[in-house]
Amino acid sequence: MEALCRSEDVLAKASQVWTMLDDMAENSPESYRQFIQQQLDSAKQCYAPPEPHLCLEARILEPTKSRLFVNLCSWNKVPPPGSQSDPVPLSAGKMDTFAKSEPYRIVDIAYNPSVLEQGKNPLEKDRLIRLSLKFIQERYSVSLSPAYSMAKCKLKGSLERMRLSLRGGRPTAPPSEKNEVTLDQLRNMTTAREEEDSRLTLLTEKTVPRRPCLIEEISSTERPVELKSPAYEVTTRKDASGRALQLEVRVEVPEVRCVSECNLSISKDDLLMECPPQYRLHLSLPESVEEEAAKARFFKKKGLLLITMPVCQQNRNPSAE
Repeated sequence: MEALCRSEDVLAKASQVWTMLDDMAENSPESYRQFIQQQLDSAKQCYAPPEPHLCLEARILEPTKSRLFVNLCSWNKVPPPGSQSDPVPLSAGKMDTFAKSEPYRIVDIAYNPSVLEQGKNPLEKDRLIRLSLKFIQERYSVSLSPAYSMAKCKLKGSLERMRLSLRGGRPTAPPSEKNEVTLDQLRNMTTAREEEDSRLTLLTEKTVPRRPCLIEEISSTERPVELKSPAYEVTTRKDASGRALQLEVRVEVPEVRCVSECNLSISKDDLLMECPPQYRLHLSLPESVEEEAAKARFFKKKGLLLITMPVCQQNRNPSAE
């Protein structure tokens, strides 16, 4: 009975809202139009996916030496700091490894657009970057070189890969007081040596004594489900002279019942397939491919996904084939 009363209250309030909107549409059409547009714009901004902002290149020293690309992204779902003294939230995805001739790794980090806006100042930008690198060392248990450079590309890897990576840990409320950094603290950060020294003291001991971590990832309390890697086979189709023409990837997905259950993203150098909640496959391709010409077919009875990708023929060196 109590639940029925609550439902009736909700319906009554909904009816009042619709009556108000009907009156507004009849008596003030322009106000009605502006109100609806405001709601649409607000919803569009709230549900907009993360967008690339800039890409850094650093180097991992331990436990295994390799190049590291850091995609700093803008995402409205990451809450902004409430004031200068509030913590600066961020959201980070997994560290993906790509095994090519020179292995490299990618990490995606998203901030609220208001935080990145402050990075237009060169000094603030450098401090935010170094803070992000400090977070990566502590979050992923790696040791990084203090030097970094701006990558030529704005985003390393495909756009879909980045968005899937960040959506694995959706931001919620800011973390507790400990292990945080504030906007005021960002401005109080000082360099450890002269300007030409690439090292940076993130916070002076007087400002924040004995803090092991300066920033903490904002993530939901629910951990993302670990997807299992399916069985797969990669075949390179070649012409009579041995030149690679097409890559063919066969993926066994027996638990998938419909092709709409699979999310497939292909870039020039890698392939990402996710079929929640069963499978996840991330491959570094042996040849650069024309991602826009890629095709996929799903054989339901066999539980097989067949992906074909033509190999890029531009800028190939015939003498090397």
